[in-house]
Amino acid sequence: MKEENNQSVVKTPPVWLALVPIVFMGASLAVGIGIYGAEPHVPLLLSTVVAVLVALKLGHSWKSIEESITKTISVSIKALLILVIIGSFIGAWMAAGIVPSMVYYGLSVLSPTYYLLTACAISVLVSIAGNAWFAAGTIGVALIGIGHGLGLPLPMVAGAIISGVYFGDKMSPLSDVTNFTSAVVGIDLFDHIRNLMNTTVPTLIISLILYTLLGFKFHGESTDLSHVAKIQHILSEHFVISPFLLIPLLFIILIFVLKIPAIPGLTIGVIIGALCAVFVQHVSIGDIISTMNEGYKAKTGNKITDSLLNQGGIQSMMSTVSLILIALSFGATLEKARILEAILGPLLRKVKRTGSLIAATACTCYVSSAVGCDQFMSVVIPGRLYLNEYRKRGLHPKLLGRTLEDCGTVSTNLIPWTTGGIFMYSVLHVSPLAYGPWAFFCYMSSVIAVIYGYFNIRINRLPVEEQSEEDSARLNKDLSLPIE
Repeated sequence: MKEENNQSVVKTPPVWLALVPIVFMGASLAVGIGIYGAEPHVPLLLSTVVAVLVALKLGHSWKSIEESITKTISVSIKALLILVIIGSFIGAWMAAGIVPSMVYYGLSVLSPTYYLLTACAISVLVSIAGNAWFAAGTIGVALIGIGHGLGLPLPMVAGAIISGVYFGDKMSPLSDVTNFTSAVVGIDLFDHIRNLMNTTVPTLIISLILYTLLGFKFHGESTDLSHVAKIQHILSEHFVISPFLLIPLLFIILIFVLKIPAIPGLTIGVIIGALCAVFVQHVSIGDIISTMNEGYKAKTGNKITDSLLNQGGIQSMMSTVSLILIALSFGATLEKARILEAILGPLLRKVKRTGSLIAATACTCYVSSAVGCDQFMSVVIPGRLYLNEYRKRGLHPKLLGRTLEDCGTVSTNLIPWTTGGIFMYSVLHVSPLAYGPWAFFCYMSSVIAVIYGYFNIRINRLPVEEQSEEDSARLNKDLSLPIE
């Protein structure tokens, strides 16, 4: 026990009490999302209230809880600003014809022999311009229809699509969960993305090879590309489609290479999109301003194409921003009351090696996905739980951020009752239980992360000056241990 503000005695929570807000969160999210189809905001807000009540019972003052919440949110202000800019970014790039041109030329490379490979690659391309749901709900719908026309097993097609869209969900600076993860662990967005390449790129390459090998089984099948031709025709009717409009995509690459900070980099991207909209697509200045705020509104008469184009806008990000604020408040309260430490403390004491710690983080991500029923829960719960533990062991927060993405970001769509699993089933009409084995990228990301941990591959460590003598001794011991 210890005293807080010299007024009240703060107690360490017993396991049964520490479980109260966790169990309540799981139950409220399951009921709210599973039964009533509600968004996770209110259930998570009520869970935060329960967590605060538990913290108060343990002796924490409201002032100290509030300060903890405020401090945690303040670290994430940059990420929230980035999300606002991303809303304008997507709206401007839609109106500019940049995203439509990406989709148009991406569809042109379809090949019957390498359909699974191509479907995955196209999904990667589209998801880089948005996120997994954006890509799966738009181009994914077209790709699953084409796969049906080819006579290919739909679970395989869905698995290839989902592997592709979740690559973008991890790697795109426009992805809300990527921004969210970098905020949770407190690292720069583009440092986070560059570090993700260490595990994500090899996993994608392995997945593409597997889809290529699977595709040989269907060599010589006839195809009907009328779906593709129709979408391309509609896009060319409503936009000026030009290879010139692919040039702004190179700007995103330059951001990584030149290490331009996210906020000014994306802001310049918004300006480039607005200029292309005005001078290439001949959109009025008033309309582009409205689009940047409210998102692009398309009326092409085609449901798939409208779904593809109706994206972006600052207002579209407000739901994500509010969920982040609530989730961070919940995580900050649990951390302040040492609730998660009480639950998983015994487990962490048994974890001796970096590989075991990463494996424990992976398991926590999957459990958080299953219990929290949402992608953000698979990040915020283990993120707040393991952050201090990684630091104590001399490991950089970048390693935790990468592990959260490798195991948390991609896990929700594999579980049928989560928001990700439900959404993917609703748009692709294939059950997560059916496409799961073929979504190579999603579950292999976790496998690669754990293998890297046990073999000390690409492990991000804190600079020596930031480690205590105890941490350095533990690190040396860890590196000297034989492979388990």
